[in-house]
Amino acid sequence: MDIRRIVGRNIKAARLAAGMSQEELAARMDVDQGYVSSLEAGKRNPTILTVWHASEALGVLPEVLFRMGGAPSGPMTTGEDD
Repeated sequence: MDIRRIVGRNIKAARLAAGMSQEELAARMDVDQGYVSSLEAGKRNPTILTVWHASEALGVLPEVLFRMGGAPSGPMTTGEDD
């Protein structure tokens, strides 16, 4: 699967789990809503900085957005026991 689609699906899953609209996520990332829509659709090739901004806005670790199995709903989670 294309990494852009994986990241996009995980951004969308984390956004929905946070109860956030695309508009709210866009405002938190300082981008427009159309960019968030394109990210979620896997049509953008986000920079590492964009992934960082998305993770900060969503309250998850950046690595969560790269997971093949989807983004968990917990805040700033690694999926590992601390």
